[in-house]
Amino acid sequence: MQVVVNLKAKKRLASRITGVGVHRIRFDVDHLDDVADAITRENIRSLITANTIKIKSIVGTSRGRAHTKKAQKNKRGTTQGSKQGRKGARVGKKEVYVAKVRSLRRLLKIAKDRKNLTNPEFWTLYKKVGGNTIRNKAHLRTLMEEMISKRTT
Repeated sequence: MQVVVNLKAKKRLASRITGVGVHRIRFDVDHLDDVADAITRENIRSLITANTIKIKSIVGTSRGRAHTKKAQKNKRGTTQGSKQGRKGARVGKKEVYVAKVRSLRRLLKIAKDRKNLTNPEFWTLYKKVGGNTIRNKAHLRTLMEEMISKRTT
């Protein structure tokens, strides 16, 4: 007959060593006497490597269904007839401005790198872009062409 030993202290020590909760520690039933003999942290560590002391893995709640539901919800009502409110209600003024300025500055940089614009010309146009004077890419191209033609004549 085997004497039942209270292994609560061992369990607590194992949880301290592994950094998991006490309820996730499981002892192998066949080797309980080995666990009872383990006194030091080193003994416990060797039992963990020997798989006598096991750590239960965490079972979480799956978010898979929630993700699909959210995807469906976000997809709904985005077709042409279902939109309500002005364009500005869906896409903010600032976002539009930032996108425009970035694309125009990119164009300017390319033109400067290709030596189509001189440094002072680049900066005059750059400031106009930042000040929202230039409407779009086509407008910027016409202004650049005017500057180049002025320079050549």
